Amino acid sequence: MRIPTIKRCICFALIYALLVIFRLSIKEYEGADQQIGPVRTTEIDSSQHLKPPSSNEPTSAKKLWFFKNGELYPSPAMEYSRNLYIPDYWLLPDLRLSQTDRIVNQLMYVPYDYGDVKASRQIKTILLYNGLLKWNVTKGRDVFVSDKCPVDTCQLTDDMGMIEDVDMILYKDSYTPTAKVSSVRRIRALYTSQITMLYNLECPYNTLELNVPDAINWTASYRRDSSIVTPYSKWVYYDDNVQQRAQDRNYAENKTKKVAWFVSNCNADNGRLEYALELQKHIEVDIYGACGTLQCSRVTPEKCFKLLETDYKFYLAFENSNCKDYISEKYLVNALDRGVLPIVMGAHPQDYAALAPHDSYLHVDNFGSPKDLAEYLMVLDADDDLYNSYFLWKGTGEFINTHFWCRVCAMLHNRVQLKKPYFYKDYNDWWNGPNVCTNRTWNNFTKVGLDPSQVLSS
Repeated sequence: MRIPTIKRCICFALIYALLVIFRLSIKEYEGADQQIGPVRTTEIDSSQHLKPPSSNEPTSAKKLWFFKNGELYPSPAMEYSRNLYIPDYWLLPDLRLSQTDRIVNQLMYVPYDYGDVKASRQIKTILLYNGLLKWNVTKGRDVFVSDKCPVDTCQLTDDMGMIEDVDMILYKDSYTPTAKVSSVRRIRALYTSQITMLYNLECPYNTLELNVPDAINWTASYRRDSSIVTPYSKWVYYDDNVQQRAQDRNYAENKTKKVAWFVSNCNADNGRLEYALELQKHIEVDIYGACGTLQCSRVTPEKCFKLLETDYKFYLAFENSNCKDYISEKYLVNALDRGVLPIVMGAHPQDYAALAPHDSYLHVDNFGSPKDLAEYLMVLDADDDLYNSYFLWKGTGEFINTHFWCRVCAMLHNRVQLKKPYFYKDYNDWWNGPNVCTNRTWNNFTKVGLDPSQVLSS
């Protein structure tokens, strides 16, 4: 009986040994495959310099450079091989990231070879087509140095004689052809790395048909599908994983009034006055200015804001137009800065979500009617804890300076994009085309991103 038992043991031992050898072979093969396979980049791998330190790192107490008293500056982008760079769609508009503004990525971008660029003293030159006064800047590098830009090797000029030699021609608001300016298309045929950019912060209703230069490559506006997004305000969390913080203040305390609105334009295209008057039928709404029965002198705005801060729980931060991404400073300056909960109307709800702290406002499109909104406001008015839940974002981040000039300079050093410039087929159609604005609610519209039909690759 012992012999069969010994044989079985030997068989089991052999089988086990074969399994171990087979497993080791697989691991060895996987390791070799990882070593000889193609180099692959991901957003995490190739843009480590874009990411703030994690909360368990020693430097976590420090803020990124664009925050108030920020100290952490980006390191150059990592180069995995001579032909691999940070994908340009993380920095400029792209269909894959059409709902992001890329502002932080641009603020934290430094080219992988920027040390060599600085050592060579190469300077990118930006021609301000409308002149220096239009921008309230001085000639030279002052604006880049004073802003402490991570990429500061740029200079401004208004010398039209340099138009064929500059790296960028920047137009602001308007364009008037002059005899001094050759066709930009002809210039581009000779100087393919030259970028043309149009800056515009006006609402499309005020700029129905812009006279724009030929061959616009980049845009600068409040729109998130612009090349250099320039919002009126931009909220950034210190840590995306921490979006609420306990508060030591009751924001409802001693406030005896409900809704306020300071307004002087009674003929807005989006029906905001009609909405406010309907809301007024269901809840107390005090309208100050030309459109209401109450007055608060615009000569002393701080007195008006103090009244708002001490007496009111809600403020109507209604824009005069419902247009894509069009969000002025109303909800921030008139409400959030005053410890008042804003009720917003204007851009699409998704647009507010991209710029404002989470749970810091109420959007009218999230309610079926003014009556429905009024009923919820009454609930908040009766429940201090629920009302205060809309202020838990305070202390978790900042409304930042988006450093327009710093980002322009950094993007001019993004060689991948410069090698493959884009052209707007029809700027006016992109700016004021279908679904960009609506006279009423956004609920009947499908949110659209960058329209590929409006962008032509060179």
